[in-house]
Amino acid sequence: MSLSFQLVAQPLKIGVVGLTHTHVHWLLGRPDRGDVEIVGIAEPNKDLADRYITQHGLDPKLWYPTMEEMIAATAPEAVTAFGSIYEHMEVIEYCAPRKIHVMVEKPLAVSNEHAIKMKELAEEHDIHLLTNYETTWYATHFWAQDALDAGKLGDIRKLVIHDGHPGPKEIGVNDEFLEWLTDPSLNGAGALTDFGCYGANLATWLMKGERPLSVMALTQQIKPEIYPKVDDEATIILEYAKAQVIIQASWNWPVSRKDMEVYGATGQVLVHNRNDLTYQFGEDQEPVSLSLEERSAPLDDPFAYMAALIKGHLSIEDFDLSALTNNMLVVEILEAAKESASTGQRVKL
Repeated sequence: MSLSFQLVAQPLKIGVVGLTHTHVHWLLGRPDRGDVEIVGIAEPNKDLADRYITQHGLDPKLWYPTMEEMIAATAPEAVTAFGSIYEHMEVIEYCAPRKIHVMVEKPLAVSNEHAIKMKELAEEHDIHLLTNYETTWYATHFWAQDALDAGKLGDIRKLVIHDGHPGPKEIGVNDEFLEWLTDPSLNGAGALTDFGCYGANLATWLMKGERPLSVMALTQQIKPEIYPKVDDEATIILEYAKAQVIIQASWNWPVSRKDMEVYGATGQVLVHNRNDLTYQFGEDQEPVSLSLEERSAPLDDPFAYMAALIKGHLSIEDFDLSALTNNMLVVEILEAAKESASTGQRVKL
């Protein structure tokens, strides 16, 4: 999509449902690119809503106490859900019959049961149900995928994916976020859900939707005095017919990180962050480091992508990073990981 098109097209009307997930700042503080317009914000916690509206210089008239009131008053074309993962179901149940497209923050759902119901509703009412991950917009991930597709790495043999930070309380997340993030009913688990979903999403994408044969996981409560209800350390191993994926998710690391190692039969790519990577195509070649530019709009940002998709300027494939099919498998992997961690046994899919 060209910049000139974005400037003349009608922006997508977005309603924000919930503010307790602090990834909402991504949208509230986003520069006006002419592609989306926030028409309403639904949040029952008036104090929280006032804080965020003031912080981002938004019109106080955007606030509504409930999702139902906001949608009735503003008629959004799409909503973004920034509440707990458990609440994703409620958003779909209300929006899907009204033909309102939905983007949720990662992961899609707290359980297979919720995910299946959400998928049925989205398909029945023909709406887009997208899942947003920060890592979806990394130029480095797409460079690695392109290298794989071009045969420069050979077949995937191993993926090692790291996502974590010192812990949500340690990095100072607000109380409204911390309350549900550390509740297994509202979040699904702890670090296993919060960060394990990134690796499951990327693996499903890079493996072209191949289902793992089995899932094994180990979780720990290294800081039970801080996180008494959920795990704060998780390692998930996915077994494929000819590959392994190791997902490391942590609330215990000294620094925040989101990186990935892709090992093929003939080459490797080490993704350091959103823009920097190192690749080596075979033992005879010296490692080469690259610093990549951002992807072009609308492929650099979740809300630009959502607007382009809903308006018909883009299409989505089954196992794309934001796609429903990919994220159904992500939830299935996370559920199997929780079972494996609980029983100490490998879980076959």
